[in-house]
Amino acid sequence: MKVVDADYFIVGSGMSGLLSALHLAAYGKVLVVTKGRLQDCNTNFAQGGICCVMDENDSFDKHARDTMIAGAWLGNSKVVHEICEHAPEAIQDLIDCGVKFNRKADGSWDLTREGGHSARRIFHAGDITGEKCEAALIRKIKKAGVEYREGTIVIDLIMSNRIGIKGRHRCLGAYVLDKKTNEIYAVRSPNTILATGGCGKVYLYTCNPDVATGDGIALAWRAGAKIENMEFMQFHPTCLYHPSAKRFLISEAVRGEGAVLVDKHGHEFMKKYDPRGSLAPRDIVARSIDSEMKRTGADCMFLDIRKKGRKYISSRFPNIYAKCLSFGIDMAKDLIPVVPAAHYTCGGIKATTAGETNIPGLSAIGECASTGLHGANRLASNSLMEAMVCARLAAARLGPHPEKFQSEVEIPAWRIGDAVPEDEAVLVSHMWDEIRRLMWDYVGIVRTNKRLARAAHRIKTLRKEIREYYFKYLVTPDTLELRNLAVCAELIVKSAQRRHESRGLHWTLDYPKEAKEKCQTIFSRSVT
Repeated sequence: MKVVDADYFIVGSGMSGLLSALHLAAYGKVLVVTKGRLQDCNTNFAQGGICCVMDENDSFDKHARDTMIAGAWLGNSKVVHEICEHAPEAIQDLIDCGVKFNRKADGSWDLTREGGHSARRIFHAGDITGEKCEAALIRKIKKAGVEYREGTIVIDLIMSNRIGIKGRHRCLGAYVLDKKTNEIYAVRSPNTILATGGCGKVYLYTCNPDVATGDGIALAWRAGAKIENMEFMQFHPTCLYHPSAKRFLISEAVRGEGAVLVDKHGHEFMKKYDPRGSLAPRDIVARSIDSEMKRTGADCMFLDIRKKGRKYISSRFPNIYAKCLSFGIDMAKDLIPVVPAAHYTCGGIKATTAGETNIPGLSAIGECASTGLHGANRLASNSLMEAMVCARLAAARLGPHPEKFQSEVEIPAWRIGDAVPEDEAVLVSHMWDEIRRLMWDYVGIVRTNKRLARAAHRIKTLRKEIREYYFKYLVTPDTLELRNLAVCAELIVKSAQRRHESRGLHWTLDYPKEAKEKCQTIFSRSVT
C-alpha cells in the first residue's frame, strides 16, 4: 500500500484549512486533502461577512458581550474575548492574501450590522464575502506551492493503539480513498488537522453544500476524541423558499440593512416575540418564523426590504438581487419568501482556540471544532472570524515545534477482508434519506422527549444496518458519508436528550425554561 508522508496533514479546504496550510507551509511539508473541489465548502457560500471590531465607537468588550448574549451565556468568556481580540490581525492575513473588503467613499471600512450585534463590525466583500475569501486563499496556496489533493475522502484516522504501537494513544495520520481511481492509501503525519466543516446535511432542509456530512466529527469520535454540545444546531432563519432555489440564503445582512420579517399580508410579527424585532439573534428568529408558520398554516414567511429602493438593493446586494430576480422575485417590489433551514453546527470536536484536542497528534479547527465561542447559539458572522483566528493560533502552536516520526512508524495496509463490490446501492440512498427526514421531523427547531426517543430508537437501528453494510461491501464515498452522517445524527439526538432545559438553539416543550446551572454536553467514546 502506498504511504504518503507530510509534516502537516490538513483535511478540509475552507477558510480554516487553507489559512492554516499557508501559515504552516514555512515550517514543513503540508498536504491538504478535500473530498470535492477546493471550493466545495461552507466558506464559499458565506454571504454576510466576518466580524471584527475596527470602529472607534465599538469595542472588544461589546463584541464579546453580544457573543455571550447570543450564545445564551453558555460560551466560554475567556475564549470569546481571545478570539474577538485576535480578529484584526487575522483580517489583515486575508487582506494580505488579496481579499478586497468594501470601503466607503472616504476610504474607511464599510462595516455592516447583523442580528444580535450592537454595532457595525462586519467586514464584507459585497454579498459574496466567503466566495471572495475562498478564491483568494486558493490562489495563494497554489502560488505558495502547497500540495493539495481534490476528490480524496478520509476513511478513518490511523490510531497508534489500533496498529499495535505501544505507548500513549495518538493519531498517526489517516487512510484515504481516491474517488477517481478507487485507490486506498495512507497519509502518515505527526500532525493531523481536521478542518472539515459541519454536518448540516444531517437535516432534510439545509443551506449547506452536499459535502457537509460531518466527516471530521465522526472521524474524531471513532478515534476517541471528546465531542461537545452537538444539540446546538443552528437553523438560518431566511433560506429562500422557491422550488428551484436549492440551499440559497438571504443573508442576515439584508435584515441588518433594514429588511423586516412579515407575513403574506405584509404585517410585521417579530416584535411580539422579541423587542429587537427582525434583528434578534438567529435562534429566536428561526423559532418565531417556525411558530408563525405553524400558527397560520403558511408554507413560508417573507422578508420586506422594498423601502430601500432598487438602486440601493441592487448595489448593496448584487448577487442576492440577481439570484432572486432569476426566480421571478424582484426585491425592490416583491416580498421575499423565506423559511428556516439547517445552517451551522455550533458544537463539535472539543478543542482549544489553537485546535488542540484530547488526542495527541490530532487538531480540530473551524466549524467541526467546539472551542467555547458560540455557546448555545452562534452570533452572525462569528463563524469565519473563528475559522481564521483559530487557523492562525493552531499554526502558531504546531509550526515552531514540528514533530517528526514518519518512516520509523510502519503503517499496515488497509484490510479489505471479505468485502465485495456493492450490489445494493439503493439501500445507501434510502438510509441517507431516512436519517435526514427523521432528524427534520423529530430533532428540528422545536423538540420534545417523545420525538427525541423516536429518533434515538430509529437511528440506533439504522447505525447497526449501516455498520453491517460497511463491512460487507467495499468502501465507496457514499457509504463513508452515510456512516459519518449517522454518527453525527446519533450524537445530536443523545446530546439533546441529555439537556433538560431550553437554551439557545435547543428548545424543548418538555423543559421550557433555562436551567439555573450552565453546563456543557460532552460525550467521549472509550477507546482501548
